[in-house]
Amino acid sequence: MTTALVTAAARGIGEEVARQLARLGTHVVITARDPADAAAAAERIDGAEAMPVGVDIADQASVDTAAQAFADRWGHLDILINNAAAHPDRDETPSQANLAAATDALRVTLFGTWRMTQAFLPLLRRSSHPRIVNVSSGAGSHTDEQYGFPVFGGAAASHAIGKAALNAFTAVLAAELSDTPVIVNAVCPGVTATVPGAEAFGARPVEESAPGVVWAATLPDDGPRGGFFRDAQPLGW
Repeated sequence: MTTALVTAAARGIGEEVARQLARLGTHVVITARDPADAAAAAERIDGAEAMPVGVDIADQASVDTAAQAFADRWGHLDILINNAAAHPDRDETPSQANLAAATDALRVTLFGTWRMTQAFLPLLRRSSHPRIVNVSSGAGSHTDEQYGFPVFGGAAASHAIGKAALNAFTAVLAAELSDTPVIVNAVCPGVTATVPGAEAFGARPVEESAPGVVWAATLPDDGPRGGFFRDAQPLGW
């Protein structure tokens, strides 16, 4: 059976991605910083199981412990979905940003994803059809007319910079792994209603945003590598 691990899957789009993968017959392992939250989410999804330890992707020891626990329990990994990211500060601009807060954001969005990938890549290499999906954002794009750099006058600076860096990480990782079975891509799920009332501001339900992530997680062996997509369509960055 195909096994997937989804970070920050106790709620929001992470939970919905886990649910949709489970419906396809994938055995999904849910992670959260609090293992009790992961366990609660797993109870809501047929075919899901909770990681027995909390996973804080900003903490190396936490990620190393999780990778060992995963190896001991499941032995290999087929799909890694790096969904966890720092919460964006919508009012932050580059000239006025608190750099300590910006560093913390990048520690999660970029280096947390990087850390998870390094820790779980040995388990992915044990799979015949390994996939890595980095959940990114059009906010990290020069060309996205909806959410890209020019649209919001430099607001949410750390979020945009972190996602642009995540897209770059995706591209260079895919290049390194180009002669292996590991397929790596980044996906922008679009503005998604992860908090009550967000639909009123144009966010779409998680049920509509998750399929693009699931698509990248279930690509065939000749699928695209190192790309950036929204709703299974290429997106410039």
